[in-house]
Amino acid sequence: MNTHRDLEDLLDHIQVAANRDLRQMTVATILEASGTRSFSPLLMLVGLLVASPLSGIPFFPTLSAAIVLAVSLQILLGREHFWLPGWLLRRTLPGARLKSAIEWLKPGARFVDRLIRPRLSLLVRGPGKYPIALTCLLIAATMPLMELIPFSSSVAGLTLCAFGLALASYDGILALAAYVTTVILAGLVIAGFS
Repeated sequence: MNTHRDLEDLLDHIQVAANRDLRQMTVATILEASGTRSFSPLLMLVGLLVASPLSGIPFFPTLSAAIVLAVSLQILLGREHFWLPGWLLRRTLPGARLKSAIEWLKPGARFVDRLIRPRLSLLVRGPGKYPIALTCLLIAATMPLMELIPFSSSVAGLTLCAFGLALASYDGILALAAYVTTVILAGLVIAGFS
Protein backbone atom coordinates (compact mmCIF):
# COMPACT_ATOMS: atom_id res chain seq x y z
CA MET A 1 0.00 0.00 0.00
CA ASN A 2 1.14 3.51 -0.72
CA THR A 3 1.71 5.96 2.07
CA HIS A 4 1.27 9.41 0.61
CA ARG A 5 3.34 12.06 2.29
CA ASP A 6 2.67 14.76 -0.27
CA LEU A 7 -0.34 16.15 -2.03
CA GLU A 8 0.76 15.80 -5.64
CA ASP A 9 1.39 12.06 -5.28
CA LEU A 10 -2.07 11.57 -3.78
CA LEU A 11 -3.71 13.58 -6.56
CA ASP A 12 -1.80 11.66 -9.26
CA HIS A 13 -3.16 8.34 -8.03
CA ILE A 14 -6.72 9.61 -8.01
CA GLN A 15 -6.34 11.25 -11.42
CA VAL A 16 -5.35 7.90 -12.95
CA ALA A 17 -8.63 6.41 -11.70
CA ALA A 18 -10.62 9.44 -12.89
CA ASN A 19 -9.09 9.09 -16.35
CA ARG A 20 -10.36 5.50 -16.51
CA ASP A 21 -13.95 6.40 -15.64
CA LEU A 22 -15.25 9.87 -16.47
CA ARG A 23 -18.87 9.02 -15.59
CA GLN A 24 -19.40 8.41 -11.88
CA MET A 25 -16.80 7.47 -9.28
CA THR A 26 -17.76 6.02 -5.93
CA VAL A 27 -16.06 7.07 -2.71
CA ALA A 28 -14.79 3.46 -2.50
CA THR A 29 -13.13 3.76 -5.95
CA ILE A 30 -11.48 7.04 -5.00
CA LEU A 31 -10.14 5.54 -1.76
CA GLU A 32 -8.94 2.45 -3.59
CA ALA A 33 -7.15 4.66 -6.11
CA SER A 34 -5.43 6.53 -3.29
CA GLY A 35 -4.02 3.15 -2.25
CA THR A 36 -4.07 3.58 1.50
CA ARG A 37 -6.11 2.74 4.57
CA SER A 38 -4.49 5.25 6.91
CA PHE A 39 -6.06 8.40 8.29
CA SER A 40 -3.77 11.21 7.18
CA PRO A 41 -4.09 10.69 3.39
CA LEU A 42 -7.85 10.41 3.78
CA LEU A 43 -8.00 13.76 5.62
CA MET A 44 -5.73 15.26 2.93
CA LEU A 45 -7.96 13.90 0.18
CA VAL A 46 -11.28 14.99 1.69
CA GLY A 47 -9.84 18.41 2.54
CA LEU A 48 -8.51 18.91 -0.97
CA LEU A 49 -11.79 17.92 -2.58
CA VAL A 50 -13.81 20.21 -0.28
CA ALA A 51 -11.43 23.10 -1.07
CA SER A 52 -11.86 22.48 -4.81
CA PRO A 53 -14.73 23.51 -7.10
CA LEU A 54 -16.40 20.20 -6.15
CA SER A 55 -17.63 21.93 -2.99
CA GLY A 56 -20.24 23.58 -5.23
CA ILE A 57 -22.02 20.23 -5.67
CA PRO A 58 -25.06 20.28 -3.36
CA PHE A 59 -24.49 18.28 -0.17
CA PHE A 60 -20.88 17.46 -1.08
CA PRO A 61 -19.54 19.30 2.01
CA THR A 62 -22.05 17.36 4.14
CA LEU A 63 -20.94 14.03 2.64
CA SER A 64 -17.33 15.03 3.27
CA ALA A 65 -18.22 15.96 6.84
CA ALA A 66 -19.62 12.46 7.42
CA ILE A 67 -16.31 10.95 6.26
CA VAL A 68 -14.27 13.31 8.46
CA LEU A 69 -16.50 12.57 11.47
CA ALA A 70 -15.98 8.82 10.98
CA VAL A 71 -12.22 9.21 10.57
CA SER A 72 -11.81 11.60 13.54
CA LEU A 73 -13.78 9.33 15.86
CA GLN A 74 -11.65 6.36 14.85
CA ILE A 75 -8.42 8.29 15.53
CA LEU A 76 -9.78 9.25 18.96
CA LEU A 77 -10.62 5.58 19.60
CA GLY A 78 -7.02 4.60 18.79
CA ARG A 79 -7.68 2.62 15.60
CA GLU A 80 -4.75 2.14 13.22
CA HIS A 81 -6.75 2.04 9.96
CA PHE A 82 -10.06 3.60 9.04
CA TRP A 83 -13.34 1.91 8.33
CA LEU A 84 -16.25 3.59 6.54
CA PRO A 85 -19.82 2.33 6.32
CA GLY A 86 -21.07 0.96 3.02
CA TRP A 87 -23.58 3.77 2.45
CA LEU A 88 -20.70 6.29 2.45
CA LEU A 89 -18.50 4.15 0.21
CA ARG A 90 -21.31 3.85 -2.38
CA ARG A 91 -21.78 7.64 -2.76
CA THR A 92 -20.70 8.93 -6.17
CA LEU A 93 -19.06 11.96 -7.73
CA PRO A 94 -19.05 12.92 -11.42
CA GLY A 95 -15.74 11.62 -12.77
CA ALA A 96 -15.24 14.54 -15.17
CA ARG A 97 -15.73 17.09 -12.37
CA LEU A 98 -13.34 15.16 -10.16
CA LYS A 99 -10.71 15.17 -12.91
CA SER A 100 -11.04 18.92 -13.49
CA ALA A 101 -10.90 19.57 -9.72
CA ILE A 102 -7.65 17.60 -9.52
CA GLU A 103 -6.16 19.63 -12.38
CA TRP A 104 -7.22 22.82 -10.59
CA LEU A 105 -5.56 21.65 -7.34
CA LYS A 106 -2.23 20.40 -8.73
CA PRO A 107 -0.28 23.70 -9.00
CA GLY A 108 -1.09 24.56 -5.39
CA ALA A 109 -0.22 21.03 -4.29
CA ARG A 110 3.23 21.29 -5.89
CA PHE A 111 3.89 24.57 -4.09
CA VAL A 112 2.79 23.23 -0.70
CA ASP A 113 4.80 20.02 -1.13
CA ARG A 114 8.00 22.07 -1.39
CA LEU A 115 7.32 23.72 1.98
CA ILE A 116 6.55 20.72 4.19
CA ARG A 117 9.07 18.67 6.16
CA PRO A 118 9.31 16.94 9.56
CA ARG A 119 9.56 19.50 12.40
CA LEU A 120 7.99 19.89 15.85
CA SER A 121 6.81 16.34 15.33
CA LEU A 122 5.60 15.94 18.93
CA LEU A 123 2.54 17.97 17.82
CA VAL A 124 1.58 15.32 15.25
CA ARG A 125 2.84 12.01 16.65
CA GLY A 126 1.54 9.91 19.52
CA PRO A 127 -0.74 11.93 21.81
CA GLY A 128 -0.33 14.98 19.52
CA LYS A 129 -2.69 13.45 16.98
CA TYR A 130 -5.65 13.47 19.42
CA PRO A 131 -6.14 17.26 19.55
CA ILE A 132 -5.95 17.24 15.74
CA ALA A 133 -8.64 14.54 15.56
CA LEU A 134 -10.85 16.45 17.99
CA THR A 135 -10.43 19.67 16.00
CA CYS A 136 -11.27 17.84 12.74
CA LEU A 137 -14.33 16.35 14.44
CA LEU A 138 -15.53 19.83 15.43
CA ILE A 139 -14.92 21.17 11.91
CA ALA A 140 -16.84 18.25 10.40
CA ALA A 141 -19.75 18.78 12.81
CA THR A 142 -20.18 22.35 11.54
CA MET A 143 -19.66 21.65 7.83
CA PRO A 144 -23.36 21.17 7.00
CA LEU A 145 -23.95 24.71 8.29
CA MET A 146 -21.08 25.96 6.12
CA GLU A 147 -23.07 25.15 3.00
CA LEU A 148 -25.03 28.31 3.87
CA ILE A 149 -21.94 30.54 4.26
CA PRO A 150 -20.01 31.32 1.06
CA PHE A 151 -16.43 30.03 0.94
CA SER A 152 -16.46 28.71 4.52
CA SER A 153 -16.48 25.08 3.39
CA SER A 154 -13.44 25.79 1.20
CA VAL A 155 -11.59 27.16 4.23
CA ALA A 156 -12.68 24.06 6.17
CA GLY A 157 -11.33 21.88 3.35
CA LEU A 158 -7.96 23.62 3.39
CA THR A 159 -7.79 23.24 7.16
CA LEU A 160 -8.61 19.51 7.02
CA CYS A 161 -6.07 19.04 4.26
CA ALA A 162 -3.42 20.86 6.31
CA PHE A 163 -4.10 18.63 9.32
CA GLY A 164 -3.90 15.49 7.18
CA LEU A 165 -0.70 16.65 5.53
CA ALA A 166 0.79 17.59 8.91
CA LEU A 167 0.06 14.07 10.19
CA ALA A 168 1.47 12.43 7.05
CA SER A 169 4.65 14.51 6.91
CA TYR A 170 5.17 14.92 10.69
CA ASP A 171 5.12 18.70 10.25
CA GLY A 172 4.08 20.29 13.55
CA ILE A 173 4.47 23.81 12.12
CA LEU A 174 1.83 22.97 9.52
CA ALA A 175 -0.41 21.64 12.31
CA LEU A 176 -0.02 24.96 14.17
CA ALA A 177 -0.98 26.83 10.99
CA ALA A 178 -4.06 24.60 10.68
CA TYR A 179 -5.05 25.41 14.26
CA VAL A 180 -4.82 29.11 13.41
CA THR A 181 -6.96 28.55 10.31
CA THR A 182 -9.49 26.73 12.51
CA VAL A 183 -9.85 29.87 14.64
CA ILE A 184 -10.36 31.95 11.47
CA LEU A 185 -12.93 29.42 10.26
CA ALA A 186 -14.81 29.65 13.57
CA GLY A 187 -14.89 33.43 13.13
CA LEU A 188 -16.33 33.04 9.61
CA VAL A 189 -19.07 30.72 10.84
CA ILE A 190 -19.97 32.94 13.80
CA ALA A 191 -20.00 36.05 11.58
CA GLY A 192 -22.10 34.20 8.99
CA PHE A 193 -24.84 33.51 11.51
CA SER A 194 -24.66 36.83 13.37
